[in-house]
Amino acid sequence: MKFIDQTSITVRAGKGGDGLVCFNRARNMPKLGPYGGNGGTGGDVILIANEQLNTLSHIRYKENFYAEDGGKGGPNGRTGKCGRHLYLPVPVGTVIVKKNSELVGELCKHGDSVTVAKGGKWGYGNMQFTTATRQAPDFSTDGQPGEELVLDLELKLLADVGLAGFPNAGKSTLLSRVSAAKPKIADYPFTTLTPQLGVVECAGRPENSFVMADIPGLIEGASMGRGLGHDFLRHLERTKCILFMLDGFCKSKEDIIEQHTKLQHELLTFQPEFSDKTYMVAINKKDIIEEVEPIDAAKEYFDEQGMKCYIISAYTGDGIERLKSELYSTVSALNPPEDTNFTVLFDGTRQDKVFVANHSYLQ
Repeated sequence: MKFIDQTSITVRAGKGGDGLVCFNRARNMPKLGPYGGNGGTGGDVILIANEQLNTLSHIRYKENFYAEDGGKGGPNGRTGKCGRHLYLPVPVGTVIVKKNSELVGELCKHGDSVTVAKGGKWGYGNMQFTTATRQAPDFSTDGQPGEELVLDLELKLLADVGLAGFPNAGKSTLLSRVSAAKPKIADYPFTTLTPQLGVVECAGRPENSFVMADIPGLIEGASMGRGLGHDFLRHLERTKCILFMLDGFCKSKEDIIEQHTKLQHELLTFQPEFSDKTYMVAINKKDIIEEVEPIDAAKEYFDEQGMKCYIISAYTGDGIERLKSELYSTVSALNPPEDTNFTVLFDGTRQDKVFVANHSYLQ
């Protein structure tokens, strides 16, 4: 399935049902009194996060989404049927923005939802207009139209660790080594064209795991949009830790440090808030380095800067286990404990577990 992380859609909530003009009738008594009921409320359009989705491709080619209209009021004072809500599933990490750049909401967890368009209010039947001086109103009101707007959806991957590096630094090789992900790997730049996610387990224990994201290689000027830089960099915004993958197959310590300096410059230029993130460094290609002095000197430099640095070989696996352990420890320290007092219901809403336990029909 093609990876789609941006799209625009038009949503329209349901129109409220019209009120009814109706009179109670009996033989030889044509107008016993108004009996027209109110219309039903129009359905809402609700976006809901689904962890089983990882792309927006399922809505890419269907641009219009409409909720159901409310039903017309009925005789005998009956209220019309309310329109059904339209639940539109999107991947976790989706950001919803109006065309005027106003933020509508962000869906950060499975089951999170946001109502993007409210259904129209119902119309009143003639029964509602009866007064002491107006015993037989012969009019009603129409239901109001539902909200309609154009939304921009943007997917920002939710990962614990993001890999940042220049093309051919070994990011995809590392991801394939530490997880079950199978990104394309080749000895030419820009092999990876779309972000890749992988679940990394430590010591073979599923509970000791974290999510790693490999984004396509960056180039100088990425923060200004060069080489689709903006499309790639935004996927690092929600990571808790960024691992700089540096190519250790260089002639000098300065060459390795320069890679880090350029990468950090691109991140901070794209978004200054990146300065608050936790950073680590991995110097790759240990297996093909003949002179170890440059990488040892570079590691010493990063250690002096207070940044954890590891010399690894993503190809052979040398140093990978220690790196995984350190990444897991870092991510665990940054992850706040989850609120386990709530459960996600079938319709995506969250409810207190004690309340759900006492109402079995919700389970």
